[in-house]
Amino acid sequence: AQLVESGGGLVQTGASLSLSCQVTARTFNYPSMAWFRQTPGSGKTREFVAAIEWSEGLTFYSMSAKGRFTISRDLTKNTMYLQMHNLEPEDTALYNCAAGPIIASSVPESYDWWGRGTQVTVSS
Repeated sequence: AQLVESGGGLVQTGASLSLSCQVTARTFNYPSMAWFRQTPGSGKTREFVAAIEWSEGLTFYSMSAKGRFTISRDLTKNTMYLQMHNLEPEDTALYNCAAGPIIASSVPESYDWWGRGTQVTVSS
C-alpha cells in the first residue's frame, strides 16, 4: 500500500486546516489508520494524534487533539482526513498518516505503512 498526505501549509493561530491521506493499494486489509506528528526538536519521535477503525469508523484521539481535531474516512475514495480547528503554534509539526493491524493503537511501531508526511506550520 502507498499512503500520500496532502493539505498542510502555513496558517495563523486559531485557523483551521484539513489534511488528507490517500491510500493507493490493490487491496487494503488494514483495520486501523492513524495520524501521527513529529514536532520540531522531537527528533524522529512520532506523537499519536488520532486513529480510526477503517470499516466501522470508530475514532480515537490523543488528549491534545480531542475537541479540536476530527478524524474521518471516505471508503469510496480510500481517503482518511484530519480536520484541525483552533490551531496553536504547538501544533506545528510534520503530520504522517499510517496504516496497521491494531485498532486504536497509539504506538508508532505497531503500524506497517507510512506516508512521507505533510508539514503544518502555525504562526503566532
